[in-house]
Amino acid sequence: MTADVVQPLPLEEEYKKKTRITPEDIKKFRQWLETQPHLPSDYITDMDLILTYHCCNRSSEVSKQVLDLNFTLRTLFTNLFKDRHPDDKMMKAFSYYLLLPLETRAHDDSSVIYCRLLDYDAKNFVFHEAIRAVLMTVDIWQYEEGTWPGFVILIDLDKVTLSHITRLDVQTVQQFLYYLQEAMLVKLKGLHFLNAPSFMDRLMMILRPFMKKELLGMLSIHQVGSKTLDKFVPMEALPKEAGGQYKDFHTAQADILAKIKGSPAFFAEENKKRVKEAVRPGKPKTITDIFGGVEGSFKKLEID
Repeated sequence: MTADVVQPLPLEEEYKKKTRITPEDIKKFRQWLETQPHLPSDYITDMDLILTYHCCNRSSEVSKQVLDLNFTLRTLFTNLFKDRHPDDKMMKAFSYYLLLPLETRAHDDSSVIYCRLLDYDAKNFVFHEAIRAVLMTVDIWQYEEGTWPGFVILIDLDKVTLSHITRLDVQTVQQFLYYLQEAMLVKLKGLHFLNAPSFMDRLMMILRPFMKKELLGMLSIHQVGSKTLDKFVPMEALPKEAGGQYKDFHTAQADILAKIKGSPAFFAEENKKRVKEAVRPGKPKTITDIFGGVEGSFKKLEID
């Protein structure tokens, strides 16, 4: 099998960052992991442990909860995570969007992902496939770069219509926002909607029930043609057609598609990182446990 086009960040490079995480911390985390029969310890990498420990501000107890929850949700949220491969069907879904890690960081040094439609036909917009593609992009990006001081999501609503909004299924909205707020291995610092349409209130009616006050506190809505994003992320970081100086949409998309398509081995390994509920100490977890109010909130969102 040929090597993937994307290569992992060497651990020695990760440990040089100012995260104050040491190999000893990760060794202790690994020792705990080995005592959890339901978790896929053979496939969980030291980088997975570092990403978890970092996003939990080096709290070992919170890290244990979040690591468990991350892989539990990857197992239970099958629409978003089951059998992810860069095959023809998935690459076709990717082709409808631009999901672009920006080269320029936010002013607070957070990494930034820019997301928008490239195919404007609402019939081609399948929300769970779009989110699946976003999460695949973030996974491969973290594999390549390791930890970030923070993470910022830009969603450009240019060309989005009410027909797109009606295609947002509540299950995917709920699952994605829960994963983002409780279990994603990032320090979330901002969620920005660009080019807000006249029906922005309709979109927020769908999203708001699943957003905690911390996420609402880091939400910014930018009007069409405004430069208010510049306070958070330099405008020049955006693609050319979005008012920036980065690559044009189609060049940027071609680069991302090549990276995803060229990483089958990464996704084949990632698909093995799933929980065996039958051997979980206590009782198996189900979707009802997750959304039935059983779970507490382990992960604190970052509010600066």
